[in-house]
Amino acid sequence: MNRTLFNNVIGLTLILGLFLACGNKPKNSKAEQDYLAAARYFAADESFSPILNEELEVFLYSSILDTLEAKYTDEQDAVKQLMNLKTWLAFTTRSLTEKELQNLKDRKYLPRIIPIAYDGLALIVNNINPDTCITVKDFKRILRGEAVKWSDIYPGSKVGDIDVVFDNPLSSTVRWCVDSILNGEEIKSPNIGAVKTSAAVIDYVEQHPNAIGIIGSNWLNDKRDTTNVTFKKNITVMGVSRLDSATKANSWRPYQFYIYNGNYPMIRTIYALLNEPRSGLPSNFAHFCRLPKGQLIIQKSGLLPVQAGINVREVNNFKRD
Repeated sequence: MNRTLFNNVIGLTLILGLFLACGNKPKNSKAEQDYLAAARYFAADESFSPILNEELEVFLYSSILDTLEAKYTDEQDAVKQLMNLKTWLAFTTRSLTEKELQNLKDRKYLPRIIPIAYDGLALIVNNINPDTCITVKDFKRILRGEAVKWSDIYPGSKVGDIDVVFDNPLSSTVRWCVDSILNGEEIKSPNIGAVKTSAAVIDYVEQHPNAIGIIGSNWLNDKRDTTNVTFKKNITVMGVSRLDSATKANSWRPYQFYIYNGNYPMIRTIYALLNEPRSGLPSNFAHFCRLPKGQLIIQKSGLLPVQAGINVREVNNFKRD
């Protein structure tokens, strides 16, 4: 056999061996099936649905063959799914705890915590309620059960009992209020309730003049949703003050500029908690939310992006002659 023929036979043998080896490799192993099942969707607190729906729509626009779904739930369940490897990506308003991080690392994972935006916790009341400014101190009194009637905060108010309504008992809004407003204390308001969604909170406040609702500020600018607070004539977004007495001059609403300059006192960070063992769709989507295009979507939604630059211009009012 001459050298050329010998080299050709060896080459064909190696190629055939590689082909057979690849063909025998299990493509549907349980590990692979588990990975793919968890990579099909991300979990997120329901209060982020307006902004995440916008992000996902743009992200998938150029990826016709790729599919990634959103599963909206409460924050506690979203983290639980991540820890149980039912999903590789969760959006929350809290980081992973040291215990959670160590648990994942002990299982040979490399979790990443990616802040993507800043959100304001919005307080909304029925338009019939004439009192639209509140202090953090008085909001704390409401949650503690120390102020149970509107007249406890605004002497002379005839609105009646303060009816507090959250989106979900296990949501990020409840946890944030407990951790950041009450410093870990339980909410003790006697007239407190939780519906199922942020949209339901808005509907409840519309129908109950004595109610105060707590929602994420990204619901204030959801142009595609019919429950957009901006167009709800029966809903008012309260101004919140850090001072002991709230006035229109020292109270701020959770709008982008007041989150940016720190005037609004109830600001929270939105995180992408990522635990994907490879660079797949969940990882790509999490990083897309942090890239310029994803940050621009956040900026246009009215939230404050973590990285995108915002130009602040002072506007002077003047009267034309």
